[in-house]
Amino acid sequence: MVYLVTGCAGFIGFHVSKRLLESGYEVVGIDNINDYYDTKLKFARLSVLKKFPGFTFCKNDICNEGDVEQIFLTHSPQHVIHLAAQAGVRNSISSPRDYLENNLIGFFNILDSARRFSVDHFVYASTSSVYGANELLPFSEINHADHPIQFYAATKRSNELMAHSYSSVFDMPTSGVRFFTVYGPWGRPDMALFKFTHNILNREPIRVFNHGNHMRDFTYIDDIVSGILTVSSHPAQPNPQWDPLRPDPSSSKAPFQIYNIGNSTPVNLMKYIQIIEDVLGEKAIINFEPMQQGDVKETVSDISKISKLGYEPSIDIETGIKNFISWYKQYINE
Repeated sequence: MVYLVTGCAGFIGFHVSKRLLESGYEVVGIDNINDYYDTKLKFARLSVLKKFPGFTFCKNDICNEGDVEQIFLTHSPQHVIHLAAQAGVRNSISSPRDYLENNLIGFFNILDSARRFSVDHFVYASTSSVYGANELLPFSEINHADHPIQFYAATKRSNELMAHSYSSVFDMPTSGVRFFTVYGPWGRPDMALFKFTHNILNREPIRVFNHGNHMRDFTYIDDIVSGILTVSSHPAQPNPQWDPLRPDPSSSKAPFQIYNIGNSTPVNLMKYIQIIEDVLGEKAIINFEPMQQGDVKETVSDISKISKLGYEPSIDIETGIKNFISWYKQYINE
């Protein structure tokens, strides 16, 4: 079986590709190695994947329709896990066009090729950010997510609607997975855990927004990967109970599903920092700042839907942070 994984040099794409390869599957990975953050980390991830004989790397831009079509023609993947996107919630406020091109045009190119080449299941990354202005906790897929508060979330919600249209018109199984604050080894340098660890070790201040009054549903990367592959192995089916008079936004009369993937155990940001300090044996220098534009105070995932497929998060926050810091120290010394 051949899996096409887009964004294979990215944080989540790398881990998904690695797990699939370790399980004996063939993986065709696409990545354009953009410079949103230090490409050294992306090449380091790729060097790990290239050790597997079942891995094929395609350095291509998903915004190039011809390149995408050629990859499908050449490799005939049965499953697509689409993780390539322009990441970064706050960066979408200052550079929205990057998100328009990568998250909408790029998404369409992969989605349409998956349809034309009749893949068995199209799984794609969404985000907990789509819940936006919604404050009803925990965040559940059955609640509407139509009030995004930054453009990144708007593009991801658009992806879900685009996928539904293809499921409806072409009877194409599509499943969106909404990630909740992913962290762990090989994580992005622009993410909180990486920045906090770097700054604390270098005796530099860390910026803590909303004066530390945040709660986040931190989800370890291994649990995220398990959720993605669990969903991938259950191609979306129509919901026979779907009621057009009381429509469930997470399913349809078409083969379309949306799932949260989280830990469902929110952690206070100050507690998160304390755990990092304890593992490092160093105290942080903290600069408290107001809430950032486009941010939300609290996230909590309702994972009851994906749990019915067998998903169960297993990594607690203390273990996850220890694992990241162990990797980080090894990585920066290489």
